[in-house]
Amino acid sequence: MKQLCFFLLSLVLLLAGCNAVNPETAPLVLRPSSFSALPGWDQDRQEEALAAFSRSCTRIMEQPSGQQFGPDTLMGTAADWQEPCRALPGAGATPSQARAFFEKWFTPWQATMAGQQNEGLFTGYYEASLKGSLTRQGPHQYPLRRRPADLVMVDLGDFRPELRGQRIAGRVTEGQLKPYEDRAAISRGALPGDDQLQFVWVDSPVDAFFLQIQGSGRILLDDGTMLRVGYDGQNGWPYFAIGRELIQRHYLDKDAVSMQSIRAWLGAHPDQADEIMNTNKSYVFFKVLEGDGPQGAEGLTLVPGRSLAVDHARLPYGAPVWIATAPPISGETRLERLMVAQDTGSAIRGAVRGDVFWGYGKRAEDLAGRMKAAGRAWLLLPKTHH
Repeated sequence: MKQLCFFLLSLVLLLAGCNAVNPETAPLVLRPSSFSALPGWDQDRQEEALAAFSRSCTRIMEQPSGQQFGPDTLMGTAADWQEPCRALPGAGATPSQARAFFEKWFTPWQATMAGQQNEGLFTGYYEASLKGSLTRQGPHQYPLRRRPADLVMVDLGDFRPELRGQRIAGRVTEGQLKPYEDRAAISRGALPGDDQLQFVWVDSPVDAFFLQIQGSGRILLDDGTMLRVGYDGQNGWPYFAIGRELIQRHYLDKDAVSMQSIRAWLGAHPDQADEIMNTNKSYVFFKVLEGDGPQGAEGLTLVPGRSLAVDHARLPYGAPVWIATAPPISGETRLERLMVAQDTGSAIRGAVRGDVFWGYGKRAEDLAGRMKAAGRAWLLLPKTHH
């Protein structure tokens, strides 16, 4: 789903004082580590991460036992992960019980870029809040669209193992997969049967744009009811961070770029907003969600503050990941906590790259919009494989 921060990847290199590797393409190399090396391990509330991991275990237990669990054989098979899943503590585990569980069943491995660089970029995302209507009227003039029936999304990893995590999308024409319309064309109504695809209208094109970046949201309808929507496909065009465009045009200074500053600029320049937003040719389609929260790419409900979006070409869904990075808001405590890889996003590319899901509400939006910092990550792998 989602992020504003391709242009910030170069910042990672600056912060790390190293330009020897490309943070997007460098391979993941895992180095053996220990729990004593994890900054803040003894202070975390691991029972919160345990709740997220328990959700992933429902999927892990359904996998064939001999199936490779991740892109690296070091990550073991599904059977290796099913053993700790069978040993999960019961509901109501204390922090010390949860901590003891992870220490008993897992070993930390530090994530590095090609074994040379151990700091990467960490950002955040959230469940957006919008105002809308089920009919096009009044201020509600900007539609969200359902996934078109002719949109074909292809996971290239199904065809070539080395392409795991890479996807394309398009339309089949005369037996050939052809590129789909880009954002500008879709926004103009160029899709066949476009009127039938529009299912809810919101009062701000900028809010609709950021909803596509976040991937999920709640829409307060004009009748007082709440509609929850979530990602249901993408047009296949690569994501482009409009913050980069604003920097290149000298509209914003790179040191001041955040979701909040980009929103403010778009709001202050409505005559240029569409042009800027259309530099990101990616377009996301939505579906109505039922249940208690947005789902990640793993197909499970995300846990605020504990679900992490990762580069799925490098890290497997369901894996616990310890992260250590600066706080999203200056003056708060460092972000050192156990999370679970349960989602991905088109801008989440790299061996040391994470996007923290912060949940719903004003604080979640503030945290997600301001979070951009270098940090480190450790992948927890089952001892049963090593």
